[in-house]
Amino acid sequence: GNHYETIKIHYKLRVKLSNMPPEGKETVPTMAPKIPTDRKLPQHGVKGAYYGGNWVDIEDCAGTYIPSKHTTRTSGDKHVEKTLTDPKSKARSSCVTCPNRTICPRSSSRLDASKNGVGDDYDVVIVGAGCIGSAIARELSKYSLSVLMLEAADDVSQGATKGNSGIVHAGYDDKPNTNRAKYCWEGNQMFPKLDEELRFGYQKNGSLVLATSEAEMDILNDLMKRGETNGVKNLKILNKEELMEMEPAVNPKSVGALYSPDAGNVIPYEYAIAMAENAVDNGVELRIRREVRQISKTENGEFVLKVRRWEPQSFIESKQKYGQSVVETLSSSAKKEKKGLLRTIIFSIVILSTFVMIGMGTYLLLDENVTQDTKKKSAVTTFALVISCIGSIYNFLSSSSLFAKDMGEIIARKPLAEIAELASDPVGNGGQKIDVQDMFTGGSGSSNVMRGQTVQIETVTAKYVVNCAGGASDKIAKLIGDDSFEIKPRLGDYLLLNRNQGYLTSKTIFPCPDPVLGKGVLVQTTLWGNLILGPTARDTYKPEARDMTDKSVQEYILSKCKHLVPYFDPRETFHAFCGARAKNSRGDWIIERSKIDQNFIHAAGIDSPGLAGSPAIALEIVRLLGEAGLELVKDPSFNPNRAPIITPKQGMRGLKMGAIGKNDSAGTDSLDDQKKMASNVICKCEKVTELEVVTAIRRSLPIDSTQAIRKRTRAGMGHCQGDKDNYNCECRVKSIIARENRVPIDEVGGRPWPATSTLSQRWINDEEKHNLVERMKK
Repeated sequence: GNHYETIKIHYKLRVKLSNMPPEGKETVPTMAPKIPTDRKLPQHGVKGAYYGGNWVDIEDCAGTYIPSKHTTRTSGDKHVEKTLTDPKSKARSSCVTCPNRTICPRSSSRLDASKNGVGDDYDVVIVGAGCIGSAIARELSKYSLSVLMLEAADDVSQGATKGNSGIVHAGYDDKPNTNRAKYCWEGNQMFPKLDEELRFGYQKNGSLVLATSEAEMDILNDLMKRGETNGVKNLKILNKEELMEMEPAVNPKSVGALYSPDAGNVIPYEYAIAMAENAVDNGVELRIRREVRQISKTENGEFVLKVRRWEPQSFIESKQKYGQSVVETLSSSAKKEKKGLLRTIIFSIVILSTFVMIGMGTYLLLDENVTQDTKKKSAVTTFALVISCIGSIYNFLSSSSLFAKDMGEIIARKPLAEIAELASDPVGNGGQKIDVQDMFTGGSGSSNVMRGQTVQIETVTAKYVVNCAGGASDKIAKLIGDDSFEIKPRLGDYLLLNRNQGYLTSKTIFPCPDPVLGKGVLVQTTLWGNLILGPTARDTYKPEARDMTDKSVQEYILSKCKHLVPYFDPRETFHAFCGARAKNSRGDWIIERSKIDQNFIHAAGIDSPGLAGSPAIALEIVRLLGEAGLELVKDPSFNPNRAPIITPKQGMRGLKMGAIGKNDSAGTDSLDDQKKMASNVICKCEKVTELEVVTAIRRSLPIDSTQAIRKRTRAGMGHCQGDKDNYNCECRVKSIIARENRVPIDEVGGRPWPATSTLSQRWINDEEKHNLVERMKK
């Protein structure tokens, strides 16, 4: 600690001295030049797409970003050739091969990947479905293995993966001979090929580290040498003229920069979703809303995991409202079928016996030889039996899957406008911010935030366990007695600005790194054209950092970022969020076989640049599993390709907007409905179509909330943030999910507020815009 403080003081002194004017001369204030003109930088999905790191114009997307159905089979495409007729077909995980979507399990993928076929015995269990867990799952799906991935939140990528910059770092900043240095550059180099296969959107935009003094230029030279030691290629020091030509909107006081052309950026949750989806399409089983509570070992050396399954209170209340059993609803299809068959047999015997008795009673009523007294008693008994029989039939039908199917069909046939009438309004005021511990288990999608109720304790066995639980990875390790590390959370806050600010920079802009806090804040144009500012670096073990007010957080971000790119307009802020990074007590990524149990593999405590390193880390985890004894036999049916969900648009060409009900389809697979879906705009700001929402729902990952659709299609991500009075896209999305899943709309989750935002309300007003301007002046 003292060593780093000494470095920090020395660094600040060098910078201060280098900025002092020569003796006897006064400093002349530098007037900021005119705001640079809009360079009309490409935005993913607008007249083209980023594919394999490079921009592809919309006319060239067919056969590249949009795969050809004739030459490229994709794991998520509806034209999968294999069907359920092949019981071993990995295509069984795809919705399009499922004969009836109403029987798909909630909070799970469709495929039971267990070795015994009853969902409790696997070769490998992966704990955590962020970018690390999803990358490992996809890598394992290349082999003939039984793999289960467990996620504590209500969707994949809900932890640190959701709350970060999305930068695919090159690796020049990492300390040599560390795991960060080892895997960052290697992972960086894998992204172009991954994007060509999975089409999540990857832009190789490059990064710049700015220097505003000669002392900082010396630091950049040291940084370049470090990068070269780490194997990073193509690094270059730019002088001021070269820098300003490349990025005219950076701080005019900059004297140079370190340029890394191989740095890139993705939308981190879209990357993780693509990885997880392709893994599931290739045979991995996913279960969400699953918290690992206990791990033990059997006599034959297998791990036994006790897993808490939870569901949100809103789902349970909906089931109770319609008189349905929560437990029966959540049972596996196979168990439901067996239980349903037994109930049907018993019911049939009882009804048959009742009919016989009714028949005997009717016979007595018609028999002239029977006394009137006996006929009266028989009439009463027969009437009672008839009423009882009718009640039994009604009870059987109302509690059976047949009735549930009928109810689902009724919902599916309703017009969207009718379903939407029952939707609750989006929430944008009040509420309580998410706790740090909840951020580690899914943030806004965690059990605590969603008022989750335990509905089941599942037991799962596996020969190997991979711990990539992010912020909860130390807790998972302790379940086997491994206390070799501790997660020390560091919070990173961001502000997101409208697309009209994205022209200011094409590169990711960093300041000269802080000796203690690392890379510092950044300014970057995202893949979709928004300008992102941040992050902070708030260590939660330091009260003064952990307990910063929203105002202080915003002042920090805005005041720091204006020294990188001084021309952005803080009034264009429309969203704010925070992520919890899993820094750990060892100071480096933990990628190893546990010393407590060699079949328990850690991919733990992975913070920045973990996104960049994730595909390389996945390769290493598979190698460690093989070293531990896992038999790795390549699966010849592995399909690396995935079709994108979002289709590039050219303005409003071919699109229609209007009130709910005006342009909506009926949700069928008919050609007429497909055309309606493709033109019907569901989110006005981002031009998201009904077809894109339906495509996401019909993919292989479980979806039952607008947040899940928001991450896959951007519906609700635009500047109006799902404002009911604008286009009410959240309500529209809810209605489509209800129709597609054949469930009441109150079972569909909405967007929570405030989550981790530092804004006072979801729909920012003029007063808050003024406050942001003032905070930028600090």
